[in-house]
Amino acid sequence: MYKIFPTITPKFRREILWFASLHDIGKIGIPDNILLKPGKLTPEEFDIMKQHVLFGENILKDMDGKIQNMTGFSFMKTAIDIAGGHHEKWDGSGYPRKLSGHDIPLAGRIVALADVFDALTSARPYKKAFDFDLSVRMIIEQSGSHFDPDVVHAFTTGLDSIRRIYDRYRE
Repeated sequence: MYKIFPTITPKFRREILWFASLHDIGKIGIPDNILLKPGKLTPEEFDIMKQHVLFGENILKDMDGKIQNMTGFSFMKTAIDIAGGHHEKWDGSGYPRKLSGHDIPLAGRIVALADVFDALTSARPYKKAFDFDLSVRMIIEQSGSHFDPDVVHAFTTGLDSIRRIYDRYRE
């Protein structure tokens, strides 16, 4: 990862680790009948679901503002970038802002790939989990369209470690 992204600092790595789990915090604002629907969402339901990105950004910005008022420090930028950027796509076809390429914050590009990989390899009420190798191929096929090619390259470079984690924790 460091050879591909030499500007990634240990601090940035820690922030990704700490804040990646907040990527979908905005889903707290989505009605349960949509959030927990076992089947495919209608276009109208999907439009509502997409709002979780902005909800999450707003929750984290509000939290950051309160912390900044109390302490004088702001440390939630990476969390905000993740929440707001994890559904953007490299080619500009994502949401909510249709950002493309390097206009998408790096933290959002990294968590976007991790989020999709997790979704592919996890069972859902409406689908079975895909196996590891198929999921990796699906990620690679979306390099340059859905995903930043450099993030995909970093992902494939670390596949041995990712496989060990997958084998250890898969359900």
